[in-house]
Amino acid sequence: MTEAAALDASGLVTITDKAKGEIRAIFERQETVGDVGLRLGVIGGGCSGLSYQMEFSERRPDDSVIECGEFKVLLDPKSTIYLKGITLDFQDGLQGKGFVFGNPNATNTCGCGESFSV
Repeated sequence: MTEAAALDASGLVTITDKAKGEIRAIFERQETVGDVGLRLGVIGGGCSGLSYQMEFSERRPDDSVIECGEFKVLLDPKSTIYLKGITLDFQDGLQGKGFVFGNPNATNTCGCGESFSV
């Protein structure tokens, strides 16, 4: 990885500086109240069987929490199994822009990169 990244204490998720900057900008545009963070999750569906999910959510008692300065990243126990070791990046270029998940646990991914299987 060429860009500096933050790794949480338990080694769950690596978030690049570029992704952190974009997440920070989104939080600044949103009017969130309470203990709200960015929830990363996995849901059934997509071309390869599982899809990534990102949403604003309140913290739940069983969440794993990654502190990223001004915001928190939340992971539920079921999703943590599939997301352990991922890198979350943000890319912008000629091919489009958006968040990109690099998942070392995925055995198969679809062409768009939004779904995977293990």
